[in-house]
Amino acid sequence: MLIGSMQVEIYIPGATSLKDKRRIVKGMITKVQNRFNVSIVEIDSDDRWQRATLGIAMVGDDREHVERQLQFVQNFLDSEPRWEVIRIDMAWN
Repeated sequence: MLIGSMQVEIYIPGATSLKDKRRIVKGMITKVQNRFNVSIVEIDSDDRWQRATLGIAMVGDDREHVERQLQFVQNFLDSEPRWEVIRIDMAWN
């Protein structure tokens, strides 16, 4: 069994409050879960209204498949016009 994970830090310039940030982040989390069948959650920056950190994980038995799916998630997050991806860290267990 292989676990691939990513930590993605994003900047949301259009968020003017925590409510704006939550709406944007929760909507994207739902889209990513439904589209890519991965686990995703906001893990940090809860009190900062223009920053968020997402934790994403996928379990599989084929490293190429897991890596490809996480790359698709990364590309999807990069294409979101409402935010800018600042940093991505990947790990394997």
